[in-house]
Amino acid sequence: MGQAKLLARYYFSDSSLAVEDLYVYTRQSLIDALASAQTPEDRAQLFRNLAALRDSSRRSLAVNVDQPIGLSDSELERLINSPDGRLTLNRMVSVPANSQPVLMRLLVVLGPLRPPAPQEGEAEAEQGGASPAGPFSLDAPDDESVSLVYVARDLSTVQKLLEQLQNVVLVLFLAGLLTAGTGAYALAGQALQPLRRVQRAAERIGGQNLTERVPVPRTGDEVESLAMALNAMLGRLEGSFEAQRRFTSDASHELRTPVTAISGHASYLLRRTNPSGQQAESLRIIQRESERLTNLIASLLQLARSDSGALVITREPILAALFLFEITQELAPLAQAQGTALRTEGEDVTFEGDPDRLKQVLINLVSNALKAGAQTITLRSARLADEVRLSVQDDGPGIPADQLERLFDRFYRLEDSRSRDQGGAGLGLSIARGIVDAHGGRIWLESEPGAGTTAHVQLPIGNVPELGEEDVP
Repeated sequence: MGQAKLLARYYFSDSSLAVEDLYVYTRQSLIDALASAQTPEDRAQLFRNLAALRDSSRRSLAVNVDQPIGLSDSELERLINSPDGRLTLNRMVSVPANSQPVLMRLLVVLGPLRPPAPQEGEAEAEQGGASPAGPFSLDAPDDESVSLVYVARDLSTVQKLLEQLQNVVLVLFLAGLLTAGTGAYALAGQALQPLRRVQRAAERIGGQNLTERVPVPRTGDEVESLAMALNAMLGRLEGSFEAQRRFTSDASHELRTPVTAISGHASYLLRRTNPSGQQAESLRIIQRESERLTNLIASLLQLARSDSGALVITREPILAALFLFEITQELAPLAQAQGTALRTEGEDVTFEGDPDRLKQVLINLVSNALKAGAQTITLRSARLADEVRLSVQDDGPGIPADQLERLFDRFYRLEDSRSRDQGGAGLGLSIARGIVDAHGGRIWLESEPGAGTTAHVQLPIGNVPELGEEDVP
């Protein structure tokens, strides 16, 4: 027995072994006994007998004797019915070296077990306790008694290797994912770069610079086709806008002469003739409407210049507080006639702009507040970083939120009948926006029905010298 263990350890140095002899059965008789056990009671009795034989003949090597390797009844049945008498399982095996069972790969063989006969030239090896042919043979005749041989191989090394491989694969996957993501982002950015250039160029193009075109990338794809289509569209828009500007300018110039003639003749008739009362009233109406038409023509000409970029801006330093005070002084008679209080407040900010053009903007805003029936109008100045904000606040009836932006559309009036009676044509805010845009600023309205309206004009301060108190008149 000692020699058998040495031989087993020699041939299975890394394995746990166990042998259970079924010495009353041959392979065929065991198959026949299982086949003849038809009822559950018979099968249970057969497996009890086999268990008794196995327990009484069990021999183990590197297996905990208190927790031997074993097979369940169903596994033993599968082994008996297997064609080659072999069964492979994964099983937790308790070994003396570890306090906890170890996962092992288990090979169970059912067959005759006997030492092999020494062959010629192997006597010396046999005497040394190791036979090259192996300690056991399972190739004996079928009429010999059979045994259950368990060979269990520790899977912890394989499992650790698999875990290491899993970690390596995970790291490689993450690295590959990161590399692929970075590469895809870089390639996408490279592919979208022409489209971004087209986008930036398209955003810069407005009504003042329709002559510009977006760059056409020579990529031979949809981006190139899109850029060409945008340029073609811009060409059509430029032609349409140019025709509109030319018509407005030409019509305004052509209308100025006859309107001036009409106004002059009406004035002549009023001064040099002796018309009746009804005739004089008709002449005054002609004169008044001629003046209104002259103002409308002047506004149209200014809009045409603004659209074509020909609006001339003469920049010079402006003192905000003094500038607003001059506007209130100029409009004071009109406000007093209506019973409206005009006042100014805020910081005295120095900024750069065209005083005549900006005065036109603010006078228009104050005039709108007076037309709305405001009782108090406040002109306010404030500095915001490198910009100045000029505001006109009134306590009028206010404007609905959905119409605030539409008021900057040409010929749009909030109340047509009242505006027409007061001489408004719906062009004042359009002209104001054109002037503010030419200064590189912005203009907008804030209002709430019943709480008044505030018009804001925000302009860049520009390059202005630092003024001391002695420089202020």
